[in-house]
Amino acid sequence: MAAAMPGKLLLLGLACATLLAACSTRPSLPPGFPDSGDSAPARRLDPHAIADATPRAEPVSRRGNPATYVVLGQRYQTLPSSRGYVERGIASWYGTKFHGRATSSGEPYDMYAMTAAHKSLPLPTYVQVTNLRNGRTAIVKVNDRGPFHDNRLIDLSYAAATKLGILGEGTGLVEVRALDPGIPPGQAPAAPPSAPVSPLIQASHPAAPGLFIQVGAFSSRHNADQLSRRLAGSLGERVRIQQIDNRGQPLFRVQIGPLAGVEQVDSLSVNLASLGIVETQVVID
Repeated sequence: MAAAMPGKLLLLGLACATLLAACSTRPSLPPGFPDSGDSAPARRLDPHAIADATPRAEPVSRRGNPATYVVLGQRYQTLPSSRGYVERGIASWYGTKFHGRATSSGEPYDMYAMTAAHKSLPLPTYVQVTNLRNGRTAIVKVNDRGPFHDNRLIDLSYAAATKLGILGEGTGLVEVRALDPGIPPGQAPAAPPSAPVSPLIQASHPAAPGLFIQVGAFSSRHNADQLSRRLAGSLGERVRIQQIDNRGQPLFRVQIGPLAGVEQVDSLSVNLASLGIVETQVVID
């Protein structure tokens, strides 16, 4: 999971003052171990014995919820509420290097606890994370900011990553769904209908979600076709145009894929930047 994150290594100057009293950052690295010098601990966990976090009503963190904040020159906005939040994307994780250090909410990071970092959800927010490739789910408490690596949605603790089965690859395709603390964990929203539900099915028939990079959305089909042809010729990758309804008007979304995995997403993001395309979005069907 490579990322830059408040609460870990010192950021420079105003970035720190803008976000938190104590700021930190993690540099961007390829998928694998979360960060240079970071790793899994010697003490291994049994994924089947890891208990979910229990959602409960808690006061909003004063230091972890600025309306906006800047990290590495990019401005991020904090959502005023987590109600109704559901998003799919790439998860990463962090471990020994940050164990015991302050998170953005002020709580110490515990790699054995069921916690996570997110760029925009209010701190704290409890979320259900579903691994879209194996159907495993975990409930975690979001108490930190990050990951600030391109194309990453959520940073999981070592324990949460273990439970979801993403330690080996270092990243995973997930759905993140905010939970209402007033609803008991046993009544939390179920995994998407397409996800396997039994351990046997999970083991033998893992989900196979489609992975795409969205590079633009246009009201004009002509403009979408032009970008599609340009990218197909420059990158040699498959490009699709997906038409959706946008308040009664057609919207044409240009997406590259399906892609083989997160490494290809990262590689293509670099190539797209060289073509002047930096505003991209990971899409998981």
